[in-house]
Amino acid sequence: MDVTNRASWLRRLIGLRVMKTALATVAAIYLAMLLHVDNPQAAGILAILGVDTTRWRGIMTVYARFTASVIGLAVASAIFAAAGFYVWTLAVYILIAFPLLTRIKMKEGIVTGSVIVFHLFHSEAVSWHTIGTELALLAIGLGSATAFNLVYMPKQRKSLESLRRTTEDMFVVTLGELAKFLRDPGTVWSGDELLKAEAAIEEGLQTAKRSQENRLLGHDEPWLLYFGMRREQLDMIQLMMENIAFVSSSLPQSEAIASLFDRLIQDVRSEYYEGKTERALGDLEREFKAMPLPATREEFEIRAALLHLCRELRRYLVVGRRGKMRRSS
Repeated sequence: MDVTNRASWLRRLIGLRVMKTALATVAAIYLAMLLHVDNPQAAGILAILGVDTTRWRGIMTVYARFTASVIGLAVASAIFAAAGFYVWTLAVYILIAFPLLTRIKMKEGIVTGSVIVFHLFHSEAVSWHTIGTELALLAIGLGSATAFNLVYMPKQRKSLESLRRTTEDMFVVTLGELAKFLRDPGTVWSGDELLKAEAAIEEGLQTAKRSQENRLLGHDEPWLLYFGMRREQLDMIQLMMENIAFVSSSLPQSEAIASLFDRLIQDVRSEYYEGKTERALGDLEREFKAMPLPATREEFEIRAALLHLCRELRRYLVVGRRGKMRRSS
């Protein structure tokens, strides 16, 4: 097993965040010891609290924790200086600081601030030296966490590509089953592919969001757009299924719409929007309008369901038009 494979195996076994947390903790403690800061282990605790899953979340978390800790340190210093170092003064600090930090939307920093405040309480002194020590521990601990948050984040492309293939595979099967049902309303289908498509889309959206948060520059994440498009289309497929459920027998119009689903199956994996299916749907809708009225109630109900199906199909195509590139002529 080469070095790259061993590293990959270790990341899967332990977890990247745990590995970064361990390294950030050790780095923070050694740096505090090197700078002769009192209680260097506190810097390690702060580093543990500062490591996060993505670069952007890591920066925002460290900012919130550092700001909240400085505010908490100021409040605690005032209370300890005025009332002394008693257990009940810690309760006063909690009663004042916790609601304040929550109100200014800094509650993520409550735990970090408490570490600093309790360390100050243990020293039983409010002075420039003790306050400077706490600020140094904050800077070292959260700084180490930030450094390891920024130094490496895994690429999500392979995972996103796999989720895309799964989504498209499930769409192909689903659209194929809808076409089969239109040709033969007696067709039975479990619908498992819909559940698998939904799971892949939701996981894709979460993975794409993490990928975007790992980019410090504010570029749009194309994978978010892609999986957002697929989620909209999945909702429309479910509405199509509700309309298809009313088709109790096959009509000539059913076969025509089934042919449109056959076209959609070919279009699912295309990165470009060519508009052929939408144009064919427009032709079919014009044919529907030119047809004579239904002769029976059953035919009326089936044609009404097929008309609603065409409307949902058009919405599906409009979403695809927005979410895909147009092929240049």
